[in-house]
Amino acid sequence: MAKASDPAAVRERVRAFALALPGAVEEFPWGESVIKVNKKVFVFLGADDGSHPRGVTLKLTDPEAHAHALTSPGAKPAGYGLGASGWVQVPLEERGAPSAELLCDWAEESYRVIAPKKLIAELDGG
Repeated sequence: MAKASDPAAVRERVRAFALALPGAVEEFPWGESVIKVNKKVFVFLGADDGSHPRGVTLKLTDPEAHAHALTSPGAKPAGYGLGASGWVQVPLEERGAPSAELLCDWAEESYRVIAPKKLIAELDGG
């Protein structure tokens, strides 16, 4: 059993959670895992081949969640201009990295920003 702070286990929990959301699919553009809904990415998981440190990138438009994510050790606005629209890159290998539970909450928030209203209603049991 992997310990809670194991970056590989945390990444896998976030991946499994995101894929369980209505309409979510995993694709591998650029050889990196992304989770999409309605053909739009809501979670970047990056490569899992050891070529880069493990991390999760999410779109957090809620000011409180965005600010909270940026307080995570090593977290920063995402590159390629994505940070300007709320994307935050959160490293998983830093001491004090967010828990899988918190990252799943943020993944759901990112999903809610990207997903069509019909799928959000399904998520909410509507």
